[in-house]
Amino acid sequence: MDAFYVNVELQRRPELKGLPVVVAGSGPRSVVTTASYEARKFGIFSATPAARARRLCPQAVFVTPDLDFYRERSKAVMEALRAQVDTVEAVSLDEAYLDLTGVERPNAAGRRIKEAVTRATGLACSIGIGPNKLVAKVASDADKPDGFLMLTAEQARERFGSSPPLLIPGIGPKTAAKLEGRGITRLDQLARLPDSTLSDWFGTRLGPHLAALARFEDDRILETDRVRKSESRETTFDTDLRGLAEMEPVLADLARQLCDDLARHGRSGRTVGIKVRTDDFQIHTRARTLPAPVSALDVLWPVARDLLRALDPPRPVRLLGVRVAGMEDPQITRPGPVAGQLELSV
Repeated sequence: MDAFYVNVELQRRPELKGLPVVVAGSGPRSVVTTASYEARKFGIFSATPAARARRLCPQAVFVTPDLDFYRERSKAVMEALRAQVDTVEAVSLDEAYLDLTGVERPNAAGRRIKEAVTRATGLACSIGIGPNKLVAKVASDADKPDGFLMLTAEQARERFGSSPPLLIPGIGPKTAAKLEGRGITRLDQLARLPDSTLSDWFGTRLGPHLAALARFEDDRILETDRVRKSESRETTFDTDLRGLAEMEPVLADLARQLCDDLARHGRSGRTVGIKVRTDDFQIHTRARTLPAPVSALDVLWPVARDLLRALDPPRPVRLLGVRVAGMEDPQITRPGPVAGQLELSV
């Protein structure tokens, strides 16, 4: 979906159309969740600190996120997709993959789907079609907003060969910086590197994988039954916390919220973990795996508290979080890869 949160807001506030609109919290450490294309001209994008966004564009209209409303509109989008295609993998509120295997005219099918989404929801989307998830994803991003692009893997390599590695989902800033330090600034350079060289640089698993990504190779399948393997709650503070006496009540409240949600959905997991981000932006995690699945507060909280006490952060803390992991449902089985499968990213 194109600037999903913003465009959903514009549906109930049409007077803001054409203006630089930014969806972001109001706290001093809030970040932008979505910016309209008018706001992006000022250098405002997702994850831009809200304070910086206000400096970049003082005339921008700032809207507080309304996640319940966005979930409601997302449901309408996914229903529109499932009315057109049987196999849909929703990966977030505003993105999904569709399986077009066996469709004789995928280009025409994609345009039909695009029109159906807009007709059902009044929202615009960009569609990419390719032989795998990676090509489809990059194609869907390449022609925004209101885009439509169908590429083979070879066409993707030709079109994006001169692009930086950061273009590829899965290649982050740290990896890109390491590549640049080795003189690799283009995808076609990365694609040509021998596996042995990349293994020396990044290890035997990650190294060759990076070259495969640069060649737009991807064998992931659609997961129509996406099971969350973990649930978490976390919060960022407007003012740093100092000492366990300040941190423990906050972590206890997060644990209570998490356990309430687990109970509501009948879920549990064996691993309890905490997440701490200190004022120097270092992230520290601790976890403990238990002999039996846990969802009750009287079991989870003592474990989380002990993990926090053992860590005893030496620096002021700007974020705290708690999670339960290890919730894979063994009864759910997923189909194997389909040869020649076409993926469509919305």
